[in-house]
Amino acid sequence: MSPTRALQSQGTGIDLSGNALGLVAGVAIIAALALLVAGYLVREVLAASPGTARMVEVGQAVQEGAAAYLRRQFKTLAGFVVVIPFVLLLLPADDTGAKIGRSVFFVVGALFSALVGFVGMSLATRANTRTAAAAMSRGEKAAVRIAFRTGGVVGMFTVGLGLLGAAVVVLVFRDTAPQVLEGFGFGAALLAMFMRVGGGIFTKAADVGADLVGKVEQGIPEDDPRNAATIADNVGDNVGDCAGMAADLFESYAVTLVAALILGVSAFGERGLVFPLLIPAVGVVTAVIGIFAVSPRAGDRSGMAAINRGFFLSAVVSAIGVVIVSVLYLPTDFAGFPGLEASTQSGNPRVIAISAVLIGIALAAAIQLLTGYFTETTRRPVRDVAQASLTGPATNILAGIGVGLESAVYSALLIGAAVFGAYLLGSGSVTIALFAVALAGTGLLTTVGVIVSMDTFGPVSDNAQGIAEMSGEMDEAGGAILTSLDAVGNTTKAITKGIAIATAVLAATALFGSFTDTVTNALGDAGARPETGRGTVGGLNIAYPDALVGLVIGAAVVFLFSGLAINAVGRAAGRVVMEVRNQFRTRPGIMTGSEKPDYGAVVDICTRDSLRELITPGTLAVLAPIAVGFGLGYPPLGAFLGGAIAGGVLMAVFLANSGGAWDNAKKLVEDGNYGGKGSEVHAATVIGDTVGDPFKDTAGPSINPLLKVMNLVSLLIAPTVVKYSVGTDRNTPLRIGIAIAAVAVIVAVIVVSKRRNSMISGSPPVAQPTTPSPQEINV
Repeated sequence: MSPTRALQSQGTGIDLSGNALGLVAGVAIIAALALLVAGYLVREVLAASPGTARMVEVGQAVQEGAAAYLRRQFKTLAGFVVVIPFVLLLLPADDTGAKIGRSVFFVVGALFSALVGFVGMSLATRANTRTAAAAMSRGEKAAVRIAFRTGGVVGMFTVGLGLLGAAVVVLVFRDTAPQVLEGFGFGAALLAMFMRVGGGIFTKAADVGADLVGKVEQGIPEDDPRNAATIADNVGDNVGDCAGMAADLFESYAVTLVAALILGVSAFGERGLVFPLLIPAVGVVTAVIGIFAVSPRAGDRSGMAAINRGFFLSAVVSAIGVVIVSVLYLPTDFAGFPGLEASTQSGNPRVIAISAVLIGIALAAAIQLLTGYFTETTRRPVRDVAQASLTGPATNILAGIGVGLESAVYSALLIGAAVFGAYLLGSGSVTIALFAVALAGTGLLTTVGVIVSMDTFGPVSDNAQGIAEMSGEMDEAGGAILTSLDAVGNTTKAITKGIAIATAVLAATALFGSFTDTVTNALGDAGARPETGRGTVGGLNIAYPDALVGLVIGAAVVFLFSGLAINAVGRAAGRVVMEVRNQFRTRPGIMTGSEKPDYGAVVDICTRDSLRELITPGTLAVLAPIAVGFGLGYPPLGAFLGGAIAGGVLMAVFLANSGGAWDNAKKLVEDGNYGGKGSEVHAATVIGDTVGDPFKDTAGPSINPLLKVMNLVSLLIAPTVVKYSVGTDRNTPLRIGIAIAAVAVIVAVIVVSKRRNSMISGSPPVAQPTTPSPQEINV
């Protein structure tokens, strides 16, 4: 019998003891306390001064636009949340209770993901004016404190809701909790993917349009109120980098927990169902410490130094806490552990768990340092990109691509080393090895509260600078502080993207382990055995052509998904460019300050296009595994997942870091280097930045939920794929029919997206005078 036979086919076979139930209940209480800490931070942020009346007016326009977008997005996605639970009821499970629980917690996971995104966006749109006001009246320390603690609220909601959801499932369902958690993770991942893609398209369409017309064509500042795309740009920062990324990190948290709990039962029995909850509970405590520790000191190079201190303090305390929890809870041998091969009895569960979790914490720290090196303005890679811009936009783009490709290799090697190191801890047992990989993911999650805080810091500081400039009340000292914080925010966003993809790979690897066991169990239920020589599930021996085809398709889907997302930004940005150009051409009073731009028109374009465009990549993510699994069989489906993970980690890091390097190269020039603002070098860096925008904020981060959605869909359909592929219930016509239908839908949505015309007509850019200054214009 497979090690997880009891898990997948007969329940876990575990009735949690009183002590175990008490610990899980304690975890739920800690999760609830995290939400209370979030409430405290909300009060502190909102107690700060919102700034002048003009700053508040601009801030309210951003708030209204962001809230309107999210309302329309949630209405668009409501159909998926309603329909998919009924589809899940048709898929196999241990009993009716598990089926119902899986569907119910799919909805819960989706709602929690939406809630994290909404909370992050809602507070960020109120903190931006407060950060700007603090920078101009109280200095850098106060501005960093407000922006980072705004992110702390999102971080506490992420860890609180993720841990609470998992703990409640374990308390309520116990025996079938791992199967119910599949629904919880799938709901969180699917909604996060849609929010990440939709928000990314919105924010980068506005950003690219604003930069190309405003900076390059009209020669006006980035957040000049005469640019009709400025409000949409600031709205986009919130719906993309706050709502979208917060939901993304929440689903990373939830899915990693799901993978750890599924594999933990087969590896450590009852302790395997409890221990993966204890580690993130430690992370809740250390996240609070890290968030409150972020405070700039005299002598710091930038706000990044304070943020790094908070992160590494959190990581060190997490490591200490993990060791303490492991020593107190886990035994030193496997005597009496259920369902393990005899070869594993000589291992030390305590050493395995501590080592695996520490690998995850070390990986987070290493990704933090590596990504910072490739994206910080003070480091050589960004300076090289800026210097390359001396010879024009082509060399700027080439340098940025080179930085992204190189950094992807190092990041992939780091992640690969972490996965392999955790795997070696299994001492010959695949079950223990995969659980160790999942534990490495939970170790990385101990820092996620601070990581989310770092991510939200980026858009808050970006909005703060924009609002200060649009209000016309930004003084020189305050402007310098906000410019510095904006550059730091670009780095923190790049770092969180790097850590998010590392989490995605660890979670996907662990989920793949669950997939292999699910297929093995399904083969036993169908009365069939895998072909000799093809391994347990027959999906990883690429000597077989069908498996090799699956591997190639898996990597190809990542490329196609990225291309669809980038093209969607291009089409939407084209419409924004035409709208802003048209307003400058037909309403000359905009440039003289006698007439206001129509900000609402651009917000509406971005909203409509982003919601329409997100359907295509979302459909690909859900239906591609179905097409491969039912069309080619379970061995190619296993290889498909392997190809997606390999291609995804490289593509995601490449896109995120090249985009971050381009953005900060532009910031470096705007600080007065290589000719400063208005120079030809500046124009070249702006073009590079617009190329990097959809890389780093749309396609790159969207790959994280893509990997987990495809893994979870494969995990859910695997028993049905096996049932119709082998054994007495083989039904080739039905299987092929499902695959053809899935392929037909994918082709249809891609064809429709290709037919959308981004720029039907338009006129060449018209030069306009750049006076009066923004300070003379009422927003």
